[in-house]
Parts: sequence; C-alpha cells; structure tokens
Amino acid sequence: MKTGVAALVGGIVGGIGVLCFLVAFATDYWLLASDDCGGYSQLEATANASTTAQANGTEVQGVAEGPSLYTQTLHHEGFFWKCWFKGDPSLHVMVAVLFTNQPAPKFCVHGYLFPLPVAVGPVPHPIYDATAVFRGFWTVFIILAVAASVAGGFLLVCAVPFTSHKLYRVGGAFLITAAGLFLALVGLFVLWKELVADVRRYILQERGETCPDAHLESHYGWSFIAAATGIPLVLLSGLLFYFIGRHIQRHK
Repeated sequence: MKTGVAALVGGIVGGIGVLCFLVAFATDYWLLASDDCGGYSQLEATANASTTAQANGTEVQGVAEGPSLYTQTLHHEGFFWKCWFKGDPSLHVMVAVLFTNQPAPKFCVHGYLFPLPVAVGPVPHPIYDATAVFRGFWTVFIILAVAASVAGGFLLVCAVPFTSHKLYRVGGAFLITAAGLFLALVGLFVLWKELVADVRRYILQERGETCPDAHLESHYGWSFIAAATGIPLVLLSGLLFYFIGRHIQRHK
C-alpha cells in the first residue's frame, strides 16, 4: 500500500516535471530582452507586407496594417528560434512577449545552437566564434535531458503493471539523469548570460554602433523558469522510483 502511494506521488510529481522540461525545450523564451535602439531596416521596410521569407533564413510572421506605432524592440529566443518585433514600451518585457501582445510583423531566425549568439548578418559571425564549444555543450545537454526524461517516463509506465523492480530503478535513474542534465544546462545558461557573453552586444549586434546610449533590458524568460521548476520535481520523482525499485527487490 505504501509503495503504491509513493508510486502515485512520484508519477504525479514526475509528470509535472517532465512537462516543464518539454515546455522549456519547445518554447523560445529562455532569454527576453527589450531595447529602444531601432535600426532594423528590414523590419521597417516590410511593415506593410504580407508574410515573406527573408535572407539568412529570416521569416516575417503575420501581416501588419500600417506603420508601427511602437518604439521598443522586443526579443525572445530559445533552442529553435530567435525572434524580434516592435512592442508596446509601457508593458514589461515579461508580459509584452506573450502571444496576445505580439504585433506584426515579427521576424524570426533559426536558433538551433542557442544560447550562443545567432547572427542576423554573415554566418559564421566573427565575434561569436570564440564560444562555439560552450554552444555545443548546451545543445547536447538539452537534447540528452529531454530524451532521458521521456525515456524514464516510458520505462516507469511499463514498470507499473508488472511491478518490475528493474524498470523502476532504471526509470528512476533516467529521471535523475534528466534532472542533472537540466541543472547543468540551466547553470550554463546563467553562466553565459551573467559572465561569458556581452548580452548587450549580442542583442544589439551591429545596431549598437549607431546608438551606443540605447537602453537595454534582459531577463530570464518563461522557458528558463519552466526548466528550473522542473528540476526538483523530476529529481524527487526519480529518487522515489529508484528507492521503490529497491524496496520491491528487497521484499521479493
């Protein structure tokens, strides 16, 4: 009976944690930023155009109905996409990037190797090459972490009807590994944002040369919060299932 209750608690907690990991992986809100520099000539030139594919893989999403009244440029980015658009300066960036607050046109470029800078101009961009190893580690960690969490959940679903101590222990070990990997990649992201990268130079890129006094704010986004929230949940679930497996083995 106690084992069943522990397994139920572990399943609920683990399910929520894995869902947090999947949300963090699939959404592009790890880094949020806003600036008043402007300078996106492409953005202004296509303000009245319909959805169009741009150079370097850039896409304009949505249709604008006249010149933009916004003076603030908002950025959000994650594993898949790096996006920017004009936004309402009266809203905090955490609120302004929500889907309901994103006016057209919106520009996005592929960001599969985030959190290293994804150049809007020439690729590879000369100022970004020095951190290529860091980018590779972050990319590998997030892919392995998502795979480990999904594999652990699958094994535990298989373990429940057969009360297999091996599946419980292996599934728990996968979840513990996933939590450790997400902890590592969250740590790498914090290290990148706070110490390794010049976030201002990254966000403004070449635009910074035309407005050196531009006001810029950067924040950890909703995807980062989801990942950080899922770590203790998945870790607790993994430990519960691992010790449930040991308990079942001991009493067989």
